[in-house]
Amino acid sequence: MKMPDTTPLRPLAFQRENRDIHLALMRGSQAYLAERGDHRFADRGMFAKVLLLILVCAGFYALSLQQQNAWAYFGCYVGFIFSAMMLTVNVVHDASHNAFFKQARLNHWLNFIVSIPLGLDADCWRVRHVIFHHAYNNIEGYDPDIEPNGVLRQTPFQQRKTFMRLQQYYWPIVAALTFPYYIWLFDWLDRAGKTRMTPKMMLQGSKGWGVFLLSKLAHFTLALAIPLWLMPPEVSATAIWLTYLLSQMLSSLVFVMLIVGTHWAKANFYQVPEQGKMVHGWYQHLFSTTFDWQATPRWVGYWLGGANLHLTHHLFPHWSHRHYPALAKIIAEVAAQHGLDYQCLDLKTLLQMQQRFLGAMGKP
Repeated sequence: MKMPDTTPLRPLAFQRENRDIHLALMRGSQAYLAERGDHRFADRGMFAKVLLLILVCAGFYALSLQQQNAWAYFGCYVGFIFSAMMLTVNVVHDASHNAFFKQARLNHWLNFIVSIPLGLDADCWRVRHVIFHHAYNNIEGYDPDIEPNGVLRQTPFQQRKTFMRLQQYYWPIVAALTFPYYIWLFDWLDRAGKTRMTPKMMLQGSKGWGVFLLSKLAHFTLALAIPLWLMPPEVSATAIWLTYLLSQMLSSLVFVMLIVGTHWAKANFYQVPEQGKMVHGWYQHLFSTTFDWQATPRWVGYWLGGANLHLTHHLFPHWSHRHYPALAKIIAEVAAQHGLDYQCLDLKTLLQMQQRFLGAMGKP
C-alpha cells in the first residue's frame, strides 16, 4: 500500500451557511434533551452495555485458552476479536469525540484501556477520525479514509490502474486488511512523525512514545504471547498466528463495510479549489457525502454503536450514540424544511450502492 502523505494541508473553508439550518438542529436537539431531562453523554444503560461487552470479550478470550484443537480455538478467538471490535465501535467512537464522559481525560483513558484487545492505538485513531475525517470527509487529499492506497480507486481524482476494473470484487480483501495495516504499520508511522497526524496527538515526545509502546505491548501480550505460551501442542504456533490475522481481517471487513461504506455509497467527492474555499456550506457538504441506513431489526443499530446512523453521527459527533435514533428524526424534519437530501437506506440498498460506486471508479 502507498505510504501516507506528509505534505502540509492548505487552509480550507466552507461557504457561509444558512444559519436557519443550524438553529433548527440545535433547537430541536436541545428541546429533545429538555423534554427528557437528559444530557448528551453516556447514561447507566451505556455503562451496562460497555460492561457486558467487556465481559463477553473476556469470556471468549478465556474460553479460547481452554480449547484443545485449532478449530475450536479459532471459533472462540474470533468471538474475542469481534467483541473487541464491538467495544471499539461502541466506546472508542463515542469517547474519541468526548461523548462518553463529560471529562476529556476520562474519555482518553477509557479509550486507552478498551483499545488494547483490538490493538488500534486510540490516540492515532482519534486524530485520524475526529480531527481529519470529520473536518474533511470525502475531500481529496484531506480525508485520511480515502487516501490513495495503490489498490483501490476511491475518488474520481485518483489514478486508475488497469486491474482496478475488478475492484468491486476484490475490495473486501483490501477492507479486511485495514485493521492489520493500521495496528502494525500506520499507527507506528503516525507516532514516528511520518504522517500529518503526529502534531495533533494528545501526547508528544517520550511520554507519547511510552504510552504508545505500552498499549502495543499489552495488545501483543494479550492477543499473541499468552496464547503462544499456554495453548497445547495440538494448537500450533502457525494456527495461533493465522487465527489472529483472520480474526482481525473479519472484524476489519465488517467495520469498513458498515462505516466507511456510507461515504462510498453517496459517491460525492471533492477537491479543494485553488482559493481554498469550498463551493458549498458545511451542512450541504455533510448531506451530500453521508447516508444514514436503518438496521433490521432496529435494536441491531444500538449494538453497532449507532454506526448505521452515520450522517447523524457527523452532524452530532459530540453526542452519545444512544441519542442517534431521536436525533435522526429531528434531522429528517429539518432536512425536509430546508430542501436537504436526507435518506435513510436499508442495508441491502447501501451495499448495492457501494458496489456500483466501486465498479464505476474502476472503469476508464
